[in-house]
Amino acid sequence: MTHHELASPAAPHRDHRWAALIVLCLGVLMIVLDTTIVNVALPSIRASLGFSEASLAWVVNAYMLTFGGFLLLGGRLGDLYGHRRLFLAGIALFTLASLACGMAETQRFLIAARGVQGLGGAVVSAVALSLIMDLFTEPADRAKAMGVYGFVCSAGGSIGVLLGGLLTSTLSWHWIFLVNLPIGIGVIAASLRLLPAARGASATRHLDVAGAVTVTASLMIATYAIVNGNEAGWMSTRTLGLLALALALLAIFLQIESHARAPLMPLGMFRLRNVATANVVGVLWAGAMFAWFFLSALYLQLVLGYGPMQVGLAFLPANLVMAAFSLGLSAKLVMRFGIRLPFVAGMLLAATGLALFAQAPVDGSFVVHVLPGMTLLGLGAGIAFNPLLLAAMSDVAPTESGLASGVVNTAFMMGGALGLAVLASLAAARSDALLAFGADRLAAITGGYHVAFLIGACFAVIAAVAGGVLFRVAAPSSGEAEAAMP
Repeated sequence: MTHHELASPAAPHRDHRWAALIVLCLGVLMIVLDTTIVNVALPSIRASLGFSEASLAWVVNAYMLTFGGFLLLGGRLGDLYGHRRLFLAGIALFTLASLACGMAETQRFLIAARGVQGLGGAVVSAVALSLIMDLFTEPADRAKAMGVYGFVCSAGGSIGVLLGGLLTSTLSWHWIFLVNLPIGIGVIAASLRLLPAARGASATRHLDVAGAVTVTASLMIATYAIVNGNEAGWMSTRTLGLLALALALLAIFLQIESHARAPLMPLGMFRLRNVATANVVGVLWAGAMFAWFFLSALYLQLVLGYGPMQVGLAFLPANLVMAAFSLGLSAKLVMRFGIRLPFVAGMLLAATGLALFAQAPVDGSFVVHVLPGMTLLGLGAGIAFNPLLLAAMSDVAPTESGLASGVVNTAFMMGGALGLAVLASLAAARSDALLAFGADRLAAITGGYHVAFLIGACFAVIAAVAGGVLFRVAAPSSGEAEAAMP
């Protein structure tokens, strides 16, 4: 990259701004797709590579942990080295990792490639919003661009479940990853032409790599201990030793953050009540939601005998409802009722949906036992996400709002990974116990899912109570409500 190219202003790109936005959205769509497309293919991946039900969680968790661990670092790298350069690097890494996932023939290779995918995804997600801000400087255009971006993020989940079902049923699970190759190459080629090149504009040159590595390693080790807890024994030296190591690494992370010149996660932020509450309820809710997505996909395929395409269609109502709310309905509710009431209502709807899934029988029907829970979960998530982000940003200065929402998104991914590990392990333990008592295989599997869904419902209720009691109420301006849209 030449000096002239680096220094070139964004002006020549003004006419191409909307084309550039489409390219950015395509890049982000790949990342969003990957969080949902995999769930539909999980039973096929399990059968093909011989995963146990507990270890299968790693296919999701390896991605979420590296994504969450490097999200804030990705944003800082973009500020230092230029957003376009980091966007291109992230897309290239994600595309290569997708090729590796598609070629995977062993469990370990797939899990490692998923981890690298998460790293690329974190960088792309962190800098895409900054690039939109660079391209669109007028408030009206920026609001339109953010609306398009928010729609892509929310609609991506719906496309993911359908595409996952289609590719897995017509070709094989490998294609849910290989489909990223032509998109990735096209995005890179178009980005080189359309995105403005600019120098990094960060005031500080310090990078908190040690912070990102220690927090990710801590959570990976804790997740490994939890996922293998049933097999190794919860009180075994190995499990307790790994959990102790994870806690030690977390303590080191906190120590690094308290002394770093440019900390990844400024600990002072957690003295602010709304920020601290948003992170705690975000962890609880994500734990419930990711575990529901993972286990309900398995319930539909392993217990009810759905094919991958049927599973994709089954998830569609929840995803469409979530997308509808993210397109402005949620912001309108916040404008009318403030932050607290919509958040509590959303969490209680999600808890009800999870409780309904905890009643789903071995011979369940879609209309009676699946659709009501799916719809309530979609409604709950759609209503609650916007108030959660707004709450996190309401206590900080406007210059720190990006960091505050980044911290909540990080907590969301990390909480989702840990919650999924815990609930999948509890489901497996309950199924094993039921089998030992003589239950048939399908009844045992279903009984395990029931326990996980019930505990997930409890997580959502605790999140609702915590949000209702602890969120400080301040009605946001309409600009803030729009700005918080994902």
